[in-house]
Amino acid sequence: MPDFVDQVVLHIKAGDGGHGCASVHREKFKPLGGPDGGNGGRGGDVILEVDRNTATLLDYHRRPHRKADNGKQGSGSNRDGANGEDVILPVPDGTVVKDAATGEVIVDLVGAGTRYVIAEGGHGGLGNAALASAKRKAPGFALLGEPGDALDVMLEMKSVADVALVGFPSAGKSSLIAALSAARPKIADYPFTTLVPNLGVVTAGDTVFTVADVPGLIPGASEGKGLGHEFLRHVERCNTLVHVIDCATMEPGRDPISDYEVIEAELAAYGKLEDRPRLAVLNKADVPDARELADIVRPMLEERGLRVFQISAATHEGLKELTYAMGEMVAAARAAAPVPEPTRLVIKPRQLGEAGFTVRKVGENTFQITGNKPERWIRQTDFTNDEAVGYLADRLERLGVEEELAKAGAKAGAEIVIGPMEGGYVFDWQPTLNAEAVHQGPRGTDNRLG
Repeated sequence: MPDFVDQVVLHIKAGDGGHGCASVHREKFKPLGGPDGGNGGRGGDVILEVDRNTATLLDYHRRPHRKADNGKQGSGSNRDGANGEDVILPVPDGTVVKDAATGEVIVDLVGAGTRYVIAEGGHGGLGNAALASAKRKAPGFALLGEPGDALDVMLEMKSVADVALVGFPSAGKSSLIAALSAARPKIADYPFTTLVPNLGVVTAGDTVFTVADVPGLIPGASEGKGLGHEFLRHVERCNTLVHVIDCATMEPGRDPISDYEVIEAELAAYGKLEDRPRLAVLNKADVPDARELADIVRPMLEERGLRVFQISAATHEGLKELTYAMGEMVAAARAAAPVPEPTRLVIKPRQLGEAGFTVRKVGENTFQITGNKPERWIRQTDFTNDEAVGYLADRLERLGVEEELAKAGAKAGAEIVIGPMEGGYVFDWQPTLNAEAVHQGPRGTDNRLG
């Protein structure tokens, strides 16, 4: 099990609304005292909240399925069901939330305390007491609770560390971060020792910053080879780059300058990293041959505009100077960066005069109705109760669905689909074109929705 996770897919389910209750008040000498069924409770929301004390997504890697509580069903004597408890999921500052299927960004959460309802709980169904009217004095039905939202989202930490240590595998990056901080990464002399980032906290005077030892880079990483894009994605989020160059490598065809140029070529091919400040570290100065090579290489790198430090992660030689140099670069980058603004949640109300639904012709005499209200009403209807179906027909008629169907060219017997074409509710339409018409037949007989 990894001890660091910066990207995870979360399977979220908001709570379902509780069903309304169909009940009739009864007492001595009053066998039919009127409807008294209570409403169902609302399902709980799933809420993402930025928490200063959360620095990783590890908990969601271990438990990726999160569900809020369902609302309780209403009961007689006008007792409403309890609302479901919300689930609040703490995330690190700067977490980007994306649709797991499309990769589209849903929200970028910035600022401690910022909240976003990622999945809304379903509305509770109305009981028959709330459905009673002058024309329907004793409803024999109640509305069902709506199902809560269910979706898969990807959480991605935008900011992992201040400094990224970049270099070939086995260049000594893990040893360096262990020497600079209290981090204790796995260290060995073979490629790809580091499969996930190792983070260390470093203090340089008044500046405290984090250093990431990210997975090693090989030629072709910008095209996805090796750990490729996974590596470069971590580098992209750091504001300072430190080249860790192995001066004691015995591999044929490798030397400090060619190693530096290969890594720079991969960073340039990936893009987005041109403005990152850089410095170079010539590592393993405790090896005599490496020290001699470092003395030769140092002026060549300085000619390329780099500050160069000769160090030994094993003996801690040169680490103090390196630490303060990194601290200066981090402080400068922080001072130049714009102050992050808390996430602003934009509410887009429906435009005045909009019908709230659309009618689309999809066949010779087949029409699709989409919209929040009609689709929600479908989910709330108990189709085993004919009176509830008649109530749905009344609501659709008052909304103007029948009039819009007629304008779209629908004829008697047209096949109507409410909701998606696959999985929507299908019925045969019998028009009345009379918004004042009230069904006068026995309870449970209504041919408008066949």
